[in-house]
Amino acid sequence: MTTAEPYEPVQYHWFFNQQVDSRDSWQPFSREDSQRLEDAFSRGKNATEDVVVATEGRRYDVRLRERRRYAVYWEQTPTEVRRCSWFHKGNKDINFSPYTEELCEILEDAYMIAVTLNEWKSDLELPTGETVILHNPKLMTQHQNSCKDFPPSPTNRAQPRTLKRGIENISIEIPEGEPEIVDHLVFMVHGIGPACDIRLRSIVHCVNEFRNASNGLINTHFSQGESTSTIGRVEYLPVNWHRVLHGETTGVDKDIERITLPSISRLRQFSNDTVLDLFFYNSATYCQTIVDTVASEINSLHSLFLQRHPSFTGNVSLAGHSLGSLILFDLLTNQKIDSVATGHEELHDNDPKIGTACCSFNTLEDALKGQGFEEHLKILQREKVDIDSLMLCSERDLKDIGIPLGPRKKIMNFVKKWKHSRAGSGHAAHSSGLGVRSANEHQTPTTSAVDYQHFDVGIGQVSIDYPQFAFHPQAFFALGSPIGMFLIVRGLKRIDPNYSFPTCKSFYNIFHPFDPVAYRIEPMILPSDVNLPAMLMPHHKGRKRMHLELKEGLNRVSSDLFGSLRMVWQSISQVPTPALAEGGVNSMSPIEEPEDSPMEQEEKIMKVGMLNRGRRIDYVLQETPIESFNEYLFAIQSHLCYWESEDTALLVMKEIYEHFPVASSQS
Repeated sequence: MTTAEPYEPVQYHWFFNQQVDSRDSWQPFSREDSQRLEDAFSRGKNATEDVVVATEGRRYDVRLRERRRYAVYWEQTPTEVRRCSWFHKGNKDINFSPYTEELCEILEDAYMIAVTLNEWKSDLELPTGETVILHNPKLMTQHQNSCKDFPPSPTNRAQPRTLKRGIENISIEIPEGEPEIVDHLVFMVHGIGPACDIRLRSIVHCVNEFRNASNGLINTHFSQGESTSTIGRVEYLPVNWHRVLHGETTGVDKDIERITLPSISRLRQFSNDTVLDLFFYNSATYCQTIVDTVASEINSLHSLFLQRHPSFTGNVSLAGHSLGSLILFDLLTNQKIDSVATGHEELHDNDPKIGTACCSFNTLEDALKGQGFEEHLKILQREKVDIDSLMLCSERDLKDIGIPLGPRKKIMNFVKKWKHSRAGSGHAAHSSGLGVRSANEHQTPTTSAVDYQHFDVGIGQVSIDYPQFAFHPQAFFALGSPIGMFLIVRGLKRIDPNYSFPTCKSFYNIFHPFDPVAYRIEPMILPSDVNLPAMLMPHHKGRKRMHLELKEGLNRVSSDLFGSLRMVWQSISQVPTPALAEGGVNSMSPIEEPEDSPMEQEEKIMKVGMLNRGRRIDYVLQETPIESFNEYLFAIQSHLCYWESEDTALLVMKEIYEHFPVASSQS
C-alpha cells in the first residue's frame, strides 16, 4: 500500500471573459492584478459592501461581489470574472477554459479526499450531469452522460475532456503587469468611420494594440530605465467622436437614411458610416459638433485620469489618425496660451453666477432649476434630452420641440457658458480675432474668410468656435494624415516658418510611403527650390530593412558605374587643343557641378520651421518586403497600419522620453 502524499491547497488565479468571434475566450489577469484581486477577495469575505479593485493599469474596475469587469474610460459591456483553479479542454479546443467557481470547489473537495485517502479511479457526478473520473493526480477526465433512451456514441465515449488542476499545469501565457507609475498620457483620436484597422476593430481595440507595442518597447529599448525604476509607462486612451456624431442626439443617421437609395445597400451603408464623416467636418453645423465632442471627450478623460492617478505629474500628448489628425490640428491651431489654469484646476466663466451654476449640478433637472427654467423641463424630458445631449442642441432644435424664443435664447446662452466652463476656459475663435457666431447660429454652412495671423493668405473655412483643452500638450502625432491636402484646398499655399502651435511645441507627421490619404507638411514650409525627402524612420530592431538596404546598394553601384563610364567617355571624346589648355580648369572640365543631394540640402538647412521646434516634421515608415512587391495592393492596408506599427510607437516613445535621464538602448 502506497503512502498518501500530503494535500496542498490549490493556487487560484483570476480570469475574465472576452468575446472573440462571438465565442467565449477566457483571459488571465496579470500576476499582480490576480494577487490584488485575491487579497481583496480574502479581506472582503465578510464585507457588506461590494469591493472594487482597479486592474490593467486602472483602466478596468472589477466588482468582486458581482464578478464583473467594467471599463473606466470608454463604453463597453461588462464582462464576467472568475476565481479559477480547475480547467478543462476538449480534443477540438485550442485552450483550456476555467470551470465555474462552484464546480471548482466540488472538484477541489473530491481531489482533497482522493489525495488524503490515496483512493483514485472514483467517479464524481457533477451538477451539470457530467461525470469526472480522478484516475491519479496527473490524469483526470470528464465524460458526457447521456439519457437512457439514447446511449452515447462511440465517438463521444472515446473523446473525454481533459481536466487540469492549477494554472501551472496548463500552457497559458500570463501577461506581464504594468508599472503603477505613469510617465506620460497620450490621447488617440480616430479617423472616419467606426472601424479603425483592416480587421474592422474599434478605436478601443486599436489603441490597446498600440499600448501593447509601446509596453514591449519599454522592455527592449528602455530596459535600463525600467530596471532602475527611472521610467514607468505611457498610458494611451482612445477618443471616440464617431459615436456621438452618429448617435440619436444629432439624428443625422436617420436623416441620411431617408434619402439613401435602396440599391447596393451594403456599399451605401459603408459610405454613410465612413466617407460622409469628411463632409460632416466641412459642415458648419456638424463640424462644431465634432470639435466640441473631441475636446469635451479629451478634457473629460483627462479629468477622470487625474482622479484615478492623483500622483501623476507627467505631460500629455495628442495623436490623431487620418481625419482625427486634422481635427486635432485645427483645435491646436486655435488654442489660447492663457487658456489653462495652473495645476489641474478648471477655469470658470467670468460671471460667478454662471460659473458656479455650470459646475454645481449633476442632472438636467438641477441645471434648469438653478437657472429658472423649470417650466421647460418636461418638454426636454419628453424628448429624452439629458445634460450631454442638451450641450449638442442648437437653437433650432429647441424651437422644433416647442420652447419659446425668450427661454431658448437664455438656455442657449447657458449652454454656451456651461461648455465654456466644462472645456477649460471657453471657446476661442480663429486666431485672427475676427468675430464669429456661436454654435446655435450655424443653421447653414456659411463660410468666412479667416485671416490666420501666422499664415500669408486667407482660408475659406467654416466659421465655428473652437473649445480649449484643459492642458498644454507636449507633442502632436499625426498618423496617415491629410492635413497638408486640406490646407491646400482651403487656400493655404505656405506655412510661415516661424509659426508654431500656441500651446504645443512638437509636431510629427508620420506616414506609410503607400498611404493614399497621407500628405506631407515640410514642402509647405521650406523654400520651393528645396527638395527634401521625408525622414526615414528607423526600424525598431535597430537597422534598415534588408530589402531597402539591397535596393540602396544597387542604386549606389549603378550610379557609381554610370558616373565612371561618363567620365571615361568624356575623356576620350575630347580633343586636346592649346585653346582649351589655356582656358584654365573650368574651361577644361565639361562636367557641370552636380546639384546638392538631398542629404547635402538637409545639412544646409538648420531648421524646418518651428512647428517641431526647428526639427524635422515628416517621417516615413519603411515598407515591408511583401509590401514592396505591389504598392497598389497594400494601399488601403498601409493607411490602417499605424496601430500595430512598432516603428511608429518607437518614435512616439523617443519623443516622450527625450528629456528623461535614460536613453534608448537602440537608436
